Amino acid sequence: MALFAIVVALLLEQVRPLASSNLVTASLQGWVRAVGSNVDAGGAQHGWLAWALATLLPTLAVAGVYWLLGWLGGWPFELAWSVFILYVTLGLRQFSHHFTGIRDALEAGDEARASALLARWRQVTAMNLPRSQLVRYLIEYAVLTVHRQVFGVLVWFCLLAVLGLGPAGAVFYRCAEFTPRYWHRQSRAADQPVSPALAQAADQAWRVADWLPARCTALGFAVVGSFEDAIDVWRNHAQRFPNPNDGVILAATAGALGVRLGDAALKPLGGQQLAGNLALADEEGLPGKPPGTTHFTQVAGLLWRMAALWLLLLVLLTLAHVMG
Repeated sequence: MALFAIVVALLLEQVRPLASSNLVTASLQGWVRAVGSNVDAGGAQHGWLAWALATLLPTLAVAGVYWLLGWLGGWPFELAWSVFILYVTLGLRQFSHHFTGIRDALEAGDEARASALLARWRQVTAMNLPRSQLVRYLIEYAVLTVHRQVFGVLVWFCLLAVLGLGPAGAVFYRCAEFTPRYWHRQSRAADQPVSPALAQAADQAWRVADWLPARCTALGFAVVGSFEDAIDVWRNHAQRFPNPNDGVILAATAGALGVRLGDAALKPLGGQQLAGNLALADEEGLPGKPPGTTHFTQVAGLLWRMAALWLLLLVLLTLAHVMG
């Protein structure tokens, strides 16, 4: 059933993607804001309590609805609920138009438009960036975004589905990814800022939650790319990144494609000049060829092969379960 739910949800997301500003995202944001404002008192214990309420309560609620629907109507209702949850948690098409617009501008030689589109997407100041840095940043951020929006969601969905919790894993991963991102943004806000303890607790929890999905994604990139090079760069260069999970993914990507990547996508960008971060990344890049627009096709092929590998593994696991 998990395989069918994933396939249907992916098809629905391709045909009719959710808008970036939708009711589900707005509800999650309102819930996280309310928890932070009512529970955050500045202490470490308050930070962990707020994170647990913001992340685990929605997860348990989704699992509870799954059990209730199974008790009332059986597997068709469970399947419909799983498809719905996957549909609202998977977000490939929510960012793909940004990637396509920037890619088209770069291929047309319009670096100014590509820089403006990148600034609008990431909500930062990004003016007069060199072409090579724009290409590198787009590749890095696209890979990390696909991991967080698709592959990481699928890992946690499958993990908790095996335990009988239905689609709760997809909600857990999405909440665990959203809470540190939102609370970091709120920590810089003039009205209702959150405490450093709350932001730190969300960061630590996110690194734990993303540890296994990041390595599953990196291993998948190695399998569908250049395996030996991906593993070599992963082992020797992943620790150079400030975020170890994102570093594993980008190191494996660099090795799988033979492209030189840095950590431009990992540095905080809010209110800062993106050009300075990317210039620093030039000195910290991984081994490989300098990134160019020709690598866009290779990145897209890598991601699609990874998606096909996921489906193949799910088909094999489903057949083994049926035959066993």
